[in-house]
Amino acid sequence: MQRRLSNYLTITLKGLAMGAADAVPGVSGGTIAFISGIYEELIETISNVNASLFKTLFSKGIKPFWAQLNGNFIAALLIGIIISYVSFMRIAKYLLEYHPVLIWSFFFGLIIASIYYVGKQITKWNIRTVIALVIGSALAYYISALPIISESTNGSFLFFAGAIAICAMILPGISGSFILIILGAYKTLSDAIHDFDIKKLFIFIAGAVFGLLSFSHILKWLFKHYHNITLALLTGFIFGSLNKVWPWKETIAWHTNTKGVKTPLLQESVSPYTFSGEHQIGFAITLMILGFLTIFILEKLGSKK
Repeated sequence: MQRRLSNYLTITLKGLAMGAADAVPGVSGGTIAFISGIYEELIETISNVNASLFKTLFSKGIKPFWAQLNGNFIAALLIGIIISYVSFMRIAKYLLEYHPVLIWSFFFGLIIASIYYVGKQITKWNIRTVIALVIGSALAYYISALPIISESTNGSFLFFAGAIAICAMILPGISGSFILIILGAYKTLSDAIHDFDIKKLFIFIAGAVFGLLSFSHILKWLFKHYHNITLALLTGFIFGSLNKVWPWKETIAWHTNTKGVKTPLLQESVSPYTFSGEHQIGFAITLMILGFLTIFILEKLGSKK
């Protein structure tokens, strides 16, 4: 695929949006990739990392290897994702602590728009696609309601967390950061990024690479053989995740770590009018609309050839 520099800059911008989404526990970078029109190319590119690729490297050299890898695409995307994820994780941590209703409102609007734009790509509806939609919705809702496990810094656990979280990050609707929270690894990873703990970061990244290379082959096969059913399942994932990004929540159980710091263990969605804090409904609705429009813009960018 021939691309100009402006095309790669656009891909980097999409990477920035993906990284920002993945930094927020409740929003999936995979959703952004899908809406912006690069999802299937991303899965195809990742799944092509195999023995044949490295055989090309050693027999033909770097240039054919880079072309077979689709290296320019991956590099442009990763630059955006890494810059955005590392920087936005700190911003997200602040916003979630001090302005949770507002940040969740923005992402609620984003998810609502995503349901429409992913769902409309299903070309044929039948009983199997409806069942896939229901299963995806139920599974995502169940995951969003799971209680949080206490934090762990064990090396093998971080490897496992990286492998599981990266699978969620490339699935539309299921947030990799939220999976890290459920597993009890979000704060560990956040602290490792903040403190530049190379050992922990390397273990996590190794797990993520392992999970990504394994899971991408499954997704590639599903898209090839069951395209509409896979799209319906992913639409269900996005729909079921709405519970997690609902702006008004009440904490019904807390977790206290060894240092005495309390974090929400279990939350339930409530009406803005029964919310115990300031509901900020005017600002919330405005940000929902902005979130919806963000997806509209990304979809327009994705539809350009």
